Amino acid sequence: MTKPTVQVRRIYEESTSSDGARVLVDGVWPRGMSKDKANVDEWLKQVAPSTELRKWYRHDQDKFDEFTRHYKQELDDSERAQALGHLRELGREQTLTLLTAVKTVDISHAAVLADVLRS
Repeated sequence: MTKPTVQVRRIYEESTSSDGARVLVDGVWPRGMSKDKANVDEWLKQVAPSTELRKWYRHDQDKFDEFTRHYKQELDDSERAQALGHLRELGREQTLTLLTAVKTVDISHAAVLADVLRS
């Protein structure tokens, strides 16, 4: 079985024809972004990290490894696991673009999700 093509992009970037399924994976709607301009196929907020974990992390690069461990544990929660399964299904059918509003996508929950989906 081939590994899915998963990419991570900021929702504020223009969509491209190579995006495939565009899924917003943030828990809250991005500030200043209209639903029309966002061009998302789905908003899967169930897969976002808990508010507590997000507030603790604050995208501090020094905490990324610990954040990753905690977030992966959260992904075992039944509702998040179900949402993760849905993302896996989408990724089997086409390119999957995980969208987030965070500025540092390389140390974001979306980057962790992409790695989980590719493994």
